[in-house]
Amino acid sequence: MPRTAQAGRQDEVRTQVDTPILSYFRLACVVLRYCVFSDYRVVCYFGSWAVYRPDNGKFDVEDIDPSLCTHLIYGFAGLGESNSIKALDSWNELPDDYGKGEYRVIFLSDAFGRFVKLKAISPQTKVMLAIGGWNEGSSKYSDMASTASSRQQFADSVVAFLTKYGFDGLDVDWEYPAQRGGVDADKANYPLVLEALHNAFKAKGLLLSAAVGASILTVDTSYDVPSVAEHLDMINVMTYDFHGSWDTITGENAPMYADSSETTELARGLNVDTCIQNWLNKGAPASKINLGMGTYGRSFTLQSADNSGLGAPINGAGQAGPYTREAGTLGYNEICEQKGQWTEHWNDDQQVPYAVNGNQWVGYDNVKSIGIKSEYVKAKNLGGAMIWSVETDDFRGICGDKYPLLNAINSVLNGQSVRHADNRSALFYILYFV
Repeated sequence: MPRTAQAGRQDEVRTQVDTPILSYFRLACVVLRYCVFSDYRVVCYFGSWAVYRPDNGKFDVEDIDPSLCTHLIYGFAGLGESNSIKALDSWNELPDDYGKGEYRVIFLSDAFGRFVKLKAISPQTKVMLAIGGWNEGSSKYSDMASTASSRQQFADSVVAFLTKYGFDGLDVDWEYPAQRGGVDADKANYPLVLEALHNAFKAKGLLLSAAVGASILTVDTSYDVPSVAEHLDMINVMTYDFHGSWDTITGENAPMYADSSETTELARGLNVDTCIQNWLNKGAPASKINLGMGTYGRSFTLQSADNSGLGAPINGAGQAGPYTREAGTLGYNEICEQKGQWTEHWNDDQQVPYAVNGNQWVGYDNVKSIGIKSEYVKAKNLGGAMIWSVETDDFRGICGDKYPLLNAINSVLNGQSVRHADNRSALFYILYFV
């Protein structure tokens, strides 16, 4: 994701955070190779609600290792009244003006500010804000997109918001134009939203990206690909969630290729290779595409533990994990912590693993499959990789090294694993003294 006319605001940020201790962390970034320097992007989403998870699943800004990411994206802001962007969790995200008082040490608040200040540790990392997400739905974005005046209202509000909180850009995660309460006109209006943002961002040197659906059906329904790509610095293709408990049989979350047992055109289209190739065929520049990888799996409850292969009948979602606490989904950290309870299998056709534990079945990505997908990024000359999301990797290193999946991406795209900085002491200083 290229970035140009931003020198003025970068100088302002540097003035705010330049102190001897922070200069030390910049020096450490260079000398100890704490930071990612690569021709490939490594884009990392952060699901901010993970701060409310229990025990070893609790994840806050200070748990992020910015050295592993060329771009960090905070999820999510929302769309409020008058077509304006808004914080969705003001109590956590905004400065301490909500009466937390003496509880500030426990509940740090100002997550936006702390997130942006990760740049003090990894100055070359861009910090962005995502708007939307699945829970935001589509209808209010459809309304905003419907007229030139409402699109301009939105763009102006975004520029003011990003400037106020110090973000380097916006990621538009409208799921999805012309679907889920949207209208057919969304497909034509969505590029106009991006154009309004792009034009408003130019003077400020702000970055613009979008998270987009992967499947052929979603692309055909929601996107005029050349017009969408024209206005974006990068395109984060969500090549995961191909199968889940909404199906009637087990299936991989993010297969690299089709399985030999899949015979219909629809089934053979639900994989990373087909979907990325479709985006390319429809006119998206390879250099703008980031291949999405999930640090989680989709889980199922089998009808019978005796029938536990790919395509086995299910009785619905798998049991919720202790951290994510959502039936049908398990973070990679939850899977690896219970590794002794699972029997792992490798799916040769689809180049991803799945694991079985009694009547529980989960399809996910491991270090091997993430490496294969990262090699694909290079083979296709894509712009880079994207992960959803940092907080479900093994970020504590309970199963081995910290961030094994994110490190696997960096190992392939950068030729080496990246050493980890301990961010907490630095960020404590930044939070309270800068």
